[in-house]
Amino acid sequence: MADKNILREWVLEALTQLGGKGTVVDVSKVIWQIHEADLRSSGDLFYTWQYDIRWAAQSLRDEGRLRATQPRGRAPWQLP
Repeated sequence: MADKNILREWVLEALTQLGGKGTVVDVSKVIWQIHEADLRSSGDLFYTWQYDIRWAAQSLRDEGRLRATQPRGRAPWQLP
């Protein structure tokens, strides 16, 4: 069963598939296309995953694994 911590890997995987850059909607679509079955069987995560990927992205930014963005901005997420 998937848990919140796997979302960090899934965000990086989605951005890689998108050529290193994508909006939260683009990233969500890729994650859904690849991991729909995992999400459906993940219990409560199924209901929170789109919020939780934002947490995952911020965590990755804090580690320098994603580029920083402006607060509350609509800038795409980018790999460094």
